[in-house]
Amino acid sequence: MAYRIRPDADFTKAFRSVATEQLERAVTFLEERPDGAHEAIHSFRKNLKRLRSLYRLVAREVPDFQAQENARLRDTARSLSAIRDAAALIGTAEYLQHAARGKEESEALGRIVTILEGRRDWMAQAESSLEKRLAETSDVLKEAIAALDAVSFDGGHRKSARMLAKSWRRTARKAKTALAACHGEATADDFHDLRKRTYDYRLYHALLRDVWPGAMKAKREAAKELVEDLGHIHDLTMLSALVEAEPQLFTRNDDLAHLLDIIIFRQQEDRRQALVKAETVFTDDADEEAERIELLWVMAGS
Repeated sequence: MAYRIRPDADFTKAFRSVATEQLERAVTFLEERPDGAHEAIHSFRKNLKRLRSLYRLVAREVPDFQAQENARLRDTARSLSAIRDAAALIGTAEYLQHAARGKEESEALGRIVTILEGRRDWMAQAESSLEKRLAETSDVLKEAIAALDAVSFDGGHRKSARMLAKSWRRTARKAKTALAACHGEATADDFHDLRKRTYDYRLYHALLRDVWPGAMKAKREAAKELVEDLGHIHDLTMLSALVEAEPQLFTRNDDLAHLLDIIIFRQQEDRRQALVKAETVFTDDADEEAERIELLWVMAGS
C-alpha cells in the first residue's frame, strides 16, 4: 500500500495499514541493510519521519496514542542519530563543493569531504555496540507495530473529515507562523521550524491526495522542493556547529577559510530562495484549505 489514505476506505484499517507498512519497511532496512548500515539508518529515519507526520494528523482524535508513539519514535531515531548525522555532513560538504565558485575553493572543499569521510568511518569503528543497537531498534519498531492494534477511529466518515480538516488547519497555521518568523532577524531554529512544518504539510498532501489528485500533486512537489532547500540550510548550520566544536579536524587554515566563506554565502542565498518558494507554497488561506479538504473528503467518500 502506498503512503495514502483513501476517502472511501475504513479509516482505522487504512491508518493501521499505512503505519504498519512504514514500520515494516524500517525493520527491513535495519535487518537486511542492502546498502550498508549508514544507508539503512538513513532510510529507517525517513520512515519514522513519515510515521510521526501521520500520527500528528490524528493527534487530537487519539492524543494518548500519538503522545506515546511519537515519543517512542523520536527516542528510537535519536539512538542512531550520531553516525547518520556524521554521514549527512559529508553530503553537505559535497553540496558545497558542487556550488564552489572556482577551482581553489572546489579543491579545498574536496579535502573537507575527505576529512568528514574519515570522521564518519572513525565514529563507525568506535561504535562497538552498533550491531546491538540496530537489533534493539528493530525490536522497538516491532513493539510499535503491535501498538497499532489498540488505535481506532469511531464516528464515521464525516467525523474523519472534520478531524482531517482540523489537523490541516493547525499545520497550515503553524507553517505560516514559522514563515513569518523567518523574515528579518531570523535564527537557524526559525528556519528549522519552518522545515518541520513544511514536511508535515507535504506529507499531508501525499496522504490525502485522492481527494484532489492534480492539485495535491502540484502542491506536494512544490512543498517537497522547499523541504529540500530548508534541509540544506539546516545542514549548513550543523556543519558550522561542527567547525566550532571540532576545529582540530581542519588542519589547513586556508581550507577552513574557504569552508566558512561558502557556508555563509550559501546560507544567505539558500534562505533568500527558500523564502520566495515558501510564500508560494503557503499562499492559500489555512481556513479555506481546511474547509476544502473536509468538503472533498466527504464528497469522495459518499
